[in-house]
Amino acid sequence: MRAVIQRVSEAKVTASNEIQGVIGKGLLLLVGFEPEDTTDDLEWMAKKVSQLRIFNDEEGLMNLDLSDVDGEVLVVSQFTLHAKTKKGNRPSYIRAAKPDVAIPLYEEFVKALSFMTGKEVQTGAFGADMQVSLVNDGPVTIWIDTKQKE
Repeated sequence: MRAVIQRVSEAKVTASNEIQGVIGKGLLLLVGFEPEDTTDDLEWMAKKVSQLRIFNDEEGLMNLDLSDVDGEVLVVSQFTLHAKTKKGNRPSYIRAAKPDVAIPLYEEFVKALSFMTGKEVQTGAFGADMQVSLVNDGPVTIWIDTKQKE
């Protein structure tokens, strides 16, 4: 499982000109899954994201997590996070999980993250052509892969 985590002051995702999810201060997560991903990967990522201390304290240091700032979360599926670009100029997405595998992983991840944050998690529309708008606060953008756990 891979995630790009962006600290935002606001974010919104639309599909077919309808708002799917919208948040104020919090985290926008772009997430992609591989067929080998397990419940352990989802729970590890949910715990890591919910406890990331990437919000500024009163001294301007990144010492606060989502709960400390009453932050919200927006999760958007993005299979292109598993793009392979080694050969040629057209990315290959062969390592990305197909919808029959990815959708249950996505839904389980959203539930785990909601449980760990104690808040409803906003989402995009899985598999849809979406437009994501955000105000990246900082900017702060972090990439995490459960297979590397760095």
